[in-house]
Amino acid sequence: MKSFVRTMKALSDPNRVRVLKLLQAGDLCVCEIQAVLGLAQSTVSKHMKLLEDAGLVERQRQGTWILYSLADGSESEYAAAMLAGLSHWLDDDEELVRMLKALPAAANLRYGTLKN
Repeated sequence: MKSFVRTMKALSDPNRVRVLKLLQAGDLCVCEIQAVLGLAQSTVSKHMKLLEDAGLVERQRQGTWILYSLADGSESEYAAAMLAGLSHWLDDDEELVRMLKALPAAANLRYGTLKN
C-alpha cells in the first residue's frame, strides 16, 4: 500500500508529471528542468526527491553534474505501470510540446553556449 500511495502522491503534481515527460527525451540536470519549467532550483530539487523516492526517476553523477533519468520501474510495480502509461499519455499536450521544444536551449546551461 505504501508504494502505491507514494507513486500516486508523486504523480499528483502537474510539474512532476511534466518532469517525467521531459525525461523521456533523455537525461536532464536540475538546471535544465528549472529553465524549462520556470521553477526555482529548490522547488525542482524537492520534486526530484519525491519522484526518486517513488521509484520513478534515478540519478547519477556525471562529473560535477547530477543527471536524472526515468527509472526502469524495478523498484515498484506501480511506478513501472505509470511509467509505461506515461510513455504515450499526454503526447498531444500543447504545453508539454512547447517545453520539449525548449529543451535544446536549456541544454546550453550544461554544455555551454553553442557556437554558430
